[in-house]
Formats: sequence, C-alpha cells, structure tokens
Amino acid sequence: MSARCDGSTTSEDTGSGYLPIADHGVIGDLRTAAVIGIDGRIDWFCCPRFDSPSVFGSLLDAEKGGSWTVEQLDGDVTTRQFYLPDSNVLVTRFMSDDGVAEVQDLMPIARPHDPDHRTRIVRRFTCIRGDVRFRVRMSPRFDYGRAEHTLDLSGAGTLVFSTDGLDLHVASETEWEKVDDGDAETTFTLTTGECTTIVAAPEPISDDCYGHDSDPAVISATVAFWQQWISQSTYTGRWREMVHRSALTLKLLTHEPTGAVVSAVTTGLPEDIGGERNWDYRYVWIRDTAFTLYALLRLGFLDEAASFMEWLTCRFDNHADNDGDDDDAVDIGPLRLMYTLDGDPPPEETVLDHWEGYRGSSPVVIGNAAAGQLQLDIYGELVDSVYLYNKYGPGISYESWSQLCEVAGWLVDNWDQPDRSIWEVRSEPQDYVFSRLMSWVALERMIRMTRQRGLPGDIAGWMRARDEIFAQIMDRGWNDELGAFVQTLDSDRLDASLLLIPAVKLLAPTDDRFQSTLRAFEKDLVSDTLVFRYDTSDGHDGLDGSEGTFSLCTFWYVEALTRSGRLADARLALEKMFTHANHLGLYTEQIGLTGEQLGNLPQAFTHLSLISAAINLDRRLGD
Repeated sequence: MSARCDGSTTSEDTGSGYLPIADHGVIGDLRTAAVIGIDGRIDWFCCPRFDSPSVFGSLLDAEKGGSWTVEQLDGDVTTRQFYLPDSNVLVTRFMSDDGVAEVQDLMPIARPHDPDHRTRIVRRFTCIRGDVRFRVRMSPRFDYGRAEHTLDLSGAGTLVFSTDGLDLHVASETEWEKVDDGDAETTFTLTTGECTTIVAAPEPISDDCYGHDSDPAVISATVAFWQQWISQSTYTGRWREMVHRSALTLKLLTHEPTGAVVSAVTTGLPEDIGGERNWDYRYVWIRDTAFTLYALLRLGFLDEAASFMEWLTCRFDNHADNDGDDDDAVDIGPLRLMYTLDGDPPPEETVLDHWEGYRGSSPVVIGNAAAGQLQLDIYGELVDSVYLYNKYGPGISYESWSQLCEVAGWLVDNWDQPDRSIWEVRSEPQDYVFSRLMSWVALERMIRMTRQRGLPGDIAGWMRARDEIFAQIMDRGWNDELGAFVQTLDSDRLDASLLLIPAVKLLAPTDDRFQSTLRAFEKDLVSDTLVFRYDTSDGHDGLDGSEGTFSLCTFWYVEALTRSGRLADARLALEKMFTHANHLGLYTEQIGLTGEQLGNLPQAFTHLSLISAAINLDRRLGD
C-alpha cells in the first residue's frame, strides 16, 4: 500500500517496504508502546518497557526487523486511521468494493496505578459492511533481531514465540499455521457485524483473560480511562483538539510506575534520510521532562507533575558520576542530562550494524553517548519547572528545596565553562550562550522562590552569579555586526534556542536587542515559518549531513511572535505548523523542506512546545 497526503493508503506498491514516518500512530499502556502504520502493520514494539529491546522492529529494517502485519486480501483497498475521541485507542479502517472493516488497536488500561496491570496488545477486527478476508502474519524478531526464537503451535487458536528471557503469547479465535522463519499466519473471513480479536502479551493468556480482552468492554474501559484523564484539562481555548492530542501524547510517553517521561518511543529514525543523525530517544531527559511538567501544569495536570518531582528527588540522592565522554573526565554536575526509566545511566551507545536503518539510514543506534556530556542548560529548565510547580501546585518539600540549594551552589561555581548545551553536539565543548541563559534562569528562579516563600538560601551568592551571567550574555553573547545574540560567546553563528530570551524573561520581548535578533533569525534560520535550529552546513556540531527544520524551534518562533505583539504573524505560523502534523495530530522531531516528518516519534519536545505556543497565543488573542 502507498500513502496519500490525507493519511490514507491504497494498494499500490510502496517499493522500499517503508511507510513514511508520518504514516504511523502509537498506542501504549504507560509502560511501553507500539507503533502502527496506516496499513495496519505494527512495525515497532519494545517489551516490556519503552527502553527494552524490540520485538517488532521493521520500522528500522523492513526485511529483518520483524512485524505484525494485517492485510485485507480482496479488492482495491484504501485505509484510513483515527483515534477514538479523546483517547489513545487507534482505529484503522480498511475500505474496498467488497466491504469495509475496522481494526481497533489498544493496550488496555483499567485504572490509574493498577497493581494488577498486565501489558497486552489487543487487536479487534470488525466487519462493518460486506465480506472481508484478512491475512494476519506475526513475525517477531526478538532483541533487535539478534535472538533466535521458537514457535509453539500446540494449542487451538494459541501460539507462543519463545526466546531467552522473553516469550510472546498470542490468543485468538482463529487457527494459525507456521510459515517461514518461525513466523505464524492466520486467514479469516468476516461478514457484516462479525468480529474477532487477537491478543498478544509477554505472559500466558488464560481463557478468562482472553475472554475479557476480546470483549468490547475492554475497549470501552480503555477509552474511558483516556477520556477521564483528558477531561481534567483546564484548557478551553482555540485549537483545543490539537492541544489535547498533544497532552494525550505526553501522557502516553509517561512511565506510570516511576513517573518518568521518555522523549520518544522510537530509536534510530533519521533527521536526514540516509544520514547519520539517528539517535535513541527512549530515555528520560531532565530537560524534556522539565518542559513536559511545565506544559502539563499549564493544563492543570498536577498529578503528573507530582510524580515527576518524586522521581526527580530520587535522582538528587544518586548524584551523577564524573564520567564524561572526553579523555579527561568532566564534572557533569549533580544531575545527569538523561536517565533510564529507573534513574540509571543509559546503556553505552551501540550500533546495530545488522540492520539497514529506516530507508537505508544508518547507523541504527541504541543507547546514547550524550548521557556523559555536561549540559549546563538543564538546571535552568529544571528549576524553572520546579518554580512553576511551587507556584501553581502544592509546593515543593523542604527536602527537595535543600537539594535544589545544593544544585544552585554547584551552578554558582560552574556556570562559566564550556559544555555541549541543548543540542547535544558531538564536537568539542564550547561556551554556549543558551547554557548561560538557562543558568541565569536557574539562579533567578531560586531567588524568586526564596523571596516568595521565605525559604532559606544563599540569595547574595546567587544574585552575584546571576548578575555576572547577565553581563556576560550582554557583552560577549551579543554580536554588533549581526545585530543578534549568537550561539557561543564572541561568535557569529545564530542559534534558534535564543528565541526563548523573552519567554524566560531575560529581556522584554520588545527590547531592541531581542527584536534585532528575531529579524536576524527570520533572515537566516526561518524558511516560510519553519525554523532551523542552526546552520549545519559546515559540520561544526561534529556530524556530517544536514537535517530538517526543528519543530520545537518553530513553536518557539510562534511564541516569540506572540510576545512581540505580532499576533497575525504568530497565528499564521501556528496554523501552518498544524498542517505538518500527521493524520492523527502527531509530530516527530523535524520537518523536511518538502514537508516530510523526520526523526523519532512521537516527539515530546514538539508536543509540549505546541501546547505552550497555543496557550500563549490564545490568551493574547482573547475572546
């Protein structure tokens, strides 16, 4: 099948075996997630957690990655997808002259923090009209395709794929047969009103369990879970559908047992087709989660913020080791920039050289070497989010405040040094202005919290360092010739991260220096409202190749226009950006110059910045 721009497919041959990245939806159970193509294939699923090795991975190798495919056999078939309203239950519609059928895909969730929760994928097939014949094939490839498996077909309608350390149990009302490579296949016909369900789980599926999962009530219960959650949102303004889809996506990226939030559910999807900028985003970035906390707080979701605060408190108790990725060990500070869901360092970066990568984009990388980098900006994003939690939530505990004071003390002594900053470059550390900006934010917010709540703290020391940072940004972070703030001290390179200057209140949005910077960005980094994060043409970031426009930066641009009073321009830019969402309202990390989505999906950074941009612009536009 091939994709149409409206989010549908036809039975034409795709050629490469890869759907466009945008032609996917995601389901999940707050433990892990499955990525489902618009043709019904599950081509990415890690089990039992977001960061576990993949069971289905054809998203990164069409031949060797493994998949769970669904094919309507008769007629010229067109497919479309949508989420059931205000939920993460995905429906794929198969339409032909012979009939119309739907596949409802979900990972059941009964209630929040369910002690009896079990991870399962439920696929319910329903014939809406006519007669439809389906062929379903299960081709798991455990451990990123590195582990052999066996297949047990001994039970009627049941099968078990087994490998060392993990089994995949399948239950259905249909009969299966073994096919090549230890795969299993079933073919069945449904007439109007008939249904059948296939359930897969990493543990045995009892008859009672299967009966429950195959019952329509499990779909209703899961839809109700998501709808009840989103009903807590306080946002009632314009673009409610886009904002709530983004909120549901951020919730989907949350690991409920720990309160952590992963940055995406995939690894290795390219920022440039055929290029090397392919990273593993299935970890917990302090920066991304802090921004997520900010976005959810804006919508009134305090429970998620509290869960993250609890997770974060544990990280303070387990300070990062000085294990930088340079030959000379670097003090990476009291916090790492990223962790696993359990709060451990991510695994060493490894290349899966037996996989070709999405459309030949290699290397396919698991783990993330950036975990050993010093990135000073994370402290500003973190403290700013804690400040908002303290302001709009129940307030931080004394223990957390004491830990933050230690962080602030470390930052006072360490802000003025080279680092890798927000974009996690693979070149040598430099004196990034954005890192100075967010260090200023960290200390300024600590001062605010001390004064507002009467909390103890080294206000005098924080103020001295804050003012030194401000002076350095104004003196050496500003380029008179360009008329703009620049990426690193005393340089001439622009960086879209500095669009946040008015948002974090370093300067007023109407300040001449910021307005001049905004004009410089529009000249060199903005392409028809889409924004590049910086110029990659000379490889100064330590990587070859180019990349698309950065969706996070585009939403930051919308906010900068809003704060500058250019509301018509902001609204146009936001509406244009909405056209780059996929058919389900999901975003990846980047948008190519021809409008294709690039990078891992769904990208937390993009969705949280959408929420912030929409809320701020809606408020300025008024009723």
